[in-house]
Amino acid sequence: QNIKEFLTELPSNMFLHEVDKDSIECENIDEEVEADLIVFATRHQSESRQASLTCHTQGNWGRAELGGKEGELGIAPALYLKEFYLELKKYSEEFEGDVTLEVTHHGPSVGNACMFVEIGSSEKEWTDKRYGKIIADCIKKVFVKKLSGKSCVLLGGGHYNSAANKIMERTEYAVGHICPKYALANLDSEMITQAIEKTIPKPSLVALDWKGLGQEKERIVNLLDEMNIKYKKSKSMW
Repeated sequence: QNIKEFLTELPSNMFLHEVDKDSIECENIDEEVEADLIVFATRHQSESRQASLTCHTQGNWGRAELGGKEGELGIAPALYLKEFYLELKKYSEEFEGDVTLEVTHHGPSVGNACMFVEIGSSEKEWTDKRYGKIIADCIKKVFVKKLSGKSCVLLGGGHYNSAANKIMERTEYAVGHICPKYALANLDSEMITQAIEKTIPKPSLVALDWKGLGQEKERIVNLLDEMNIKYKKSKSMW
């Protein structure tokens, strides 16, 4: 409701669709909403209760514990994730918290390109009108644009992914799907293929957060070599 209050006078290419259930439960919402890109503007909750403004795409690298399907990724609009993140960063001085990308996680299963833009992580931030307005203003600025550029998939790192943030800020690449360190055990050739095929535009490489791969380094590099997929250490990109 906080964000909705400021989503007035939307550009002609956007419309507001309200649901009466949690966003992660909106399975196949693309069948009731006709849109090229679906954006869930919602709240983010974490145990740390750290104030945050975040964006991410959805999907499950393994078990489906919060909506979606096991081992199924959504369609990641990498260019819009980058544009939205960079727009959010412009408000860093007004926001007393973190502005960050999150990794690919949770549901719902949606057949169209889809992303989440969120206020976190407690009642204090959810009800703060300043933050609702920031998210709404970014929505109105970003999703009127027609974007072009290069994309990549990122493997490794934490849930709030600093390597992805740096790639977005410092390179020509936009990051689509991100598989964090805690989900790497689920990563096989099928999931890598899915991450590439379900990132728009199609990625030209896989970025590796080398330190953030932990004990999976050798296995993942061998897997990418076997699949003949180009990869780079993320630090070499900026």
